[in-house]
Amino acid sequence: MAPRLQLEKAAWRWAETVRPEEVSQEHIETAYRIWLEPCIRGVCRRNCKGNPNCLVGIGEHIWLGEIDENSFHNIDDPNCERRKKNSFVGLTNLGATCYVNTFLQVWFLNLELRQALYLCPSTCSDYVLGDGIQEEKDYEPQTICEHLQYLFALLQNSNRRYIDPSGFVKALGLDTGQQQDAQEFSKLFMSLLEDTLSKQKNPDVRNIVQQQFCGEYAYVTVCNQCGRESKLLSKFYELELNIQGHKQLTDCISEFLKEEKLEGDNRYFCENCQSKQNATRKIRLLSLPCTLNLQLMRFVFDRQTGHKKKLNTYIGFSEILDMEPYVEHKGGSYVYELSAVLIHRGVSAYSGHYIAHVKDPQSGEWYKFNDEDIEKMEGKKLQLGIEEDLAEPSKSQTRKPKCGKGTHCSRNAYMLVYRLQTQEKPNTTVQVPAFLQELVDRDNSKFEEWCIEMAEMRKQSVDKGKAKHEEVKELYQRLPAGAVKALCKECVVERCRVLRLKNQLNEDYKTVNNLLKAAVKGNDGFWVGKSSLRSWRQLALEQLDEQDGDAEQSNGKMNGSTLNKDESKEERKEEEELNFNEDILCPHGELCISENERRLVSKEAWSKLQQYFPKAPEFPSYKECCSQCKILEREGEENEALHKMIANEQKTSLPNLFQDKNRPCLSNWPEDTDVLYIVSQFFVEEWRKFVRKPTRCSPVSSVGNSALLCPHGGLMFTFASMTKEDSKLIALIWPSEWQMIQKLFVVDHVIKIMRIEVGDVNPSETQYISEPKLCPECREGLLCQQQRDLREYTQATIYVHKVVDNKKVMKDSAPELNVSSSETEEDKEEAKPDGEKDPDFNQSNGGTKRQKISHQNYIAYQKQVIRRSMRHRKVRGEKALLVSANQTLKELKIQIMHAFSVAPFDQNLSIDGKILSDDCATLGTLGVIPESVILLKADEPIADYAAMDDVMQVCMPEEGFKGTGLLGH
Repeated sequence: MAPRLQLEKAAWRWAETVRPEEVSQEHIETAYRIWLEPCIRGVCRRNCKGNPNCLVGIGEHIWLGEIDENSFHNIDDPNCERRKKNSFVGLTNLGATCYVNTFLQVWFLNLELRQALYLCPSTCSDYVLGDGIQEEKDYEPQTICEHLQYLFALLQNSNRRYIDPSGFVKALGLDTGQQQDAQEFSKLFMSLLEDTLSKQKNPDVRNIVQQQFCGEYAYVTVCNQCGRESKLLSKFYELELNIQGHKQLTDCISEFLKEEKLEGDNRYFCENCQSKQNATRKIRLLSLPCTLNLQLMRFVFDRQTGHKKKLNTYIGFSEILDMEPYVEHKGGSYVYELSAVLIHRGVSAYSGHYIAHVKDPQSGEWYKFNDEDIEKMEGKKLQLGIEEDLAEPSKSQTRKPKCGKGTHCSRNAYMLVYRLQTQEKPNTTVQVPAFLQELVDRDNSKFEEWCIEMAEMRKQSVDKGKAKHEEVKELYQRLPAGAVKALCKECVVERCRVLRLKNQLNEDYKTVNNLLKAAVKGNDGFWVGKSSLRSWRQLALEQLDEQDGDAEQSNGKMNGSTLNKDESKEERKEEEELNFNEDILCPHGELCISENERRLVSKEAWSKLQQYFPKAPEFPSYKECCSQCKILEREGEENEALHKMIANEQKTSLPNLFQDKNRPCLSNWPEDTDVLYIVSQFFVEEWRKFVRKPTRCSPVSSVGNSALLCPHGGLMFTFASMTKEDSKLIALIWPSEWQMIQKLFVVDHVIKIMRIEVGDVNPSETQYISEPKLCPECREGLLCQQQRDLREYTQATIYVHKVVDNKKVMKDSAPELNVSSSETEEDKEEAKPDGEKDPDFNQSNGGTKRQKISHQNYIAYQKQVIRRSMRHRKVRGEKALLVSANQTLKELKIQIMHAFSVAPFDQNLSIDGKILSDDCATLGTLGVIPESVILLKADEPIADYAAMDDVMQVCMPEEGFKGTGLLGH
């Protein structure tokens, strides 16, 4: 051991004394003896993975054994990409386009629609005229119909197992990374297709959408006084059925058609009576289409959370649906057969996965279409059991109902497609037009060529691998210990340079510090980032360590080894960090305009630094700052000045609202007014944020009172609730202030409370009425939903706050926590979001700054006002977790372990002073409700408070299909 250690120390001393430019052949021979001879003799202390001459741990047992042919290549069998016989073709999921793929498969298996699209004239027919398709030119569909034609032709006759719909998706302008509302997509695309086909001369093409999907119903209002009927006719392409509170599809249809009474304030103005009268209103089905689309409204808006949510309740439906009892004109053929079931897997309305179960109209067999994968159901039967099992987030509280023969139950079906039952056999002769078939044949030829090429590459890889295997086996037998007598000169030069710099680093550090003390004369200086100057020694050392490690492995790849996970993580981390002097680069790659971030150093100091960072960006003192940044800075200053002016004007106009002075109170109604106006407290908070910090926020331009109203336009609060639990959600406005608010902002709805005196005796009785009036049904529904959600929530946010006994330790370790209680939340440092964690997607902690709330964000945020009485205000050291009511305390502790790195047995949890100790109990039984704050006290000391992040869940506005081709018509 001692001689080897001495030999290694001698190698280092030798390398540190030799200058790179002085390396000679003699030096190389010396390096060889010092560095490689121990490896050749097999006496090295470690496995030299980068040294091909080291005989220790080189992997002889692998190379000398039998090796599988598959280890010589990473090419899959191309025949796996070939379409199976008597099967359908799948569609590639481009990221989050599964909702598009499901509808494409449903529409493709509508034979009438497919045939009509094939009859539609296309520029493709001109493209293939003459001598056929030009080989050097790819066909590009010009319209949506042409895209759909080409897709259907490929789905019908392609040899591929799945095809790429990116052309169709791109033509619609859809974002492939954003999951959209599938039902909205269906409606918009059908409308776009109908509008496009309406310009065709062929009536079979022009009217195909109406013939297949369009029905008609009438809104009928009957006056109770005179019996006069008023009808409003309307076309429909699907029936939207409410499923909440129902177990069977027929119950949903009955509710859709049920009679509604118009009484009281909702009375109907009868033109015959010329006065408001009690009336009844209902929907009458006048005609039904060949294809009946039934949209099950699983995705509803939750007023408590301000988000959409999914109703995971079971709905029963039959394979045969008789619609005759529901239509006005009896005697026709109204018996329908189930032809497709569209499924949404997942518990969240904002994520999950879409698949389609569709019946082949020609064979009557059921298939499951799951993007690229197509599965045939056994026995010509629809089977939904596995889809329901996949959707279970945990142990379900809802038991699946029993289904008889010919009926099915689903908690994930969001659309049912029924086809009119006829005695005629379906048309089995839907032929692809010749011009489209020629395109399909060309694509099939490309696929076959690709298969041959992949098979040949696979064979070549195997042949090369076998030859290499034999070569290495022979090499092991022939390799003598002293076969190599020289090293790469470039490697020796580089290692000598690195070792000398590492040895000289401490001396140069002192030299640079002394040079920085001297003033820079003339224009000989260079700009260096202050952050780079503070850490240049550490950066240089890390860089030299990397180069030294690369030099050790410079003779080739490691012996059958790749970077391990830890090394790859370190590489990614280093790639994300800034290199030396890159901290003064602007986004355009030029010198930044902020002089506070840089410092002028002398030419001598820069020369020393360049020895360690030769690739660092260089900026002489005469270098001008980025001109683009200067323009942006001026524009920013102008915007800031404008915002300040607006903020000052609004603050002056509404001084009491800004400072919350002399605010009216419902529990102690002011004597000098009989009318008070109402706005949401959220509007007041956002407005105050802007007025306080106009340069950090966008101006608030509107008052969104719609968030305080129900869908029918009624008020969601009672007078009593506004004086108690709901008082934190509203702000009362004086009449004079309201006049000013109407001048300064756009107001969508006026809400006011009025005090009136009733009764003849003194003192008279006081009553309070509102405009608009309270909607009792929606108010009661909201309260019931809130109570139910508190007990049965499947996805809610709670907050876990880590605390320690010694508060001084907390303050010293995390001074940012030591803030004054009077400091407003908006004046504190911007929070960092912990991205919303969805059970259908990987959880990730956001590391970017929270986006500033603009006008668009404000509208989306306003939806959150109807929730708990006080929005949770988070502090540092607190993290948000997504939980369900029926998960156990043990499962929560595992989540906390991943969030705080505290083992479950070291966690002491409490809520509202109550210790949580029963690991088998559910969170619902323990009283953990949405937005609860759980205190975590760890048995171990807190190591690092700097890693604590604020968790701010920002509800971004839903863009939907805004900006896509679906809205262009």
